[in-house]
Amino acid sequence: MKSFMARPLEVERKWYVVDAEGKTLGRLSTEIARVLRGKHKAQYTPHVDVGDFVVVVNAEKVVVTGRKAEQKVYRRHSGYPGGMKETSYEQMLSRKPTEVLRKAVYGMMPKSRLSRQQFKKLKLYAGPEHPHGAQDPQTLEVG
Repeated sequence: MKSFMARPLEVERKWYVVDAEGKTLGRLSTEIARVLRGKHKAQYTPHVDVGDFVVVVNAEKVVVTGRKAEQKVYRRHSGYPGGMKETSYEQMLSRKPTEVLRKAVYGMMPKSRLSRQQFKKLKLYAGPEHPHGAQDPQTLEVG
């Protein structure tokens, strides 16, 4: 009995479209990260990119539970003394609506060269329209 390892050239990629309207941020991003990595497939191989493309529409209509809408803070640092910048969830959602979901999915991916390559297969759109109709994406049901 030989163990199966996927080869990069033999991987069959699918396109999925996810409607984020009314979905919880964390639960949605874990499912997206799982599909991007390819863990939903039987031929999952840890060191090979077997994941699929994910197109997310209505990213601005994602919801958070509890009081996270008022309390959640995104921090970044410029590298200079006193360079800490803070942005609240509400400000981030109004300025860059897709960035909230992008940061959540990125945080759930491992930090490696392979996962950065897998992360590039995520396409986010704030509204209901996307330009990937030619790829004939299937709807991905996320609970």
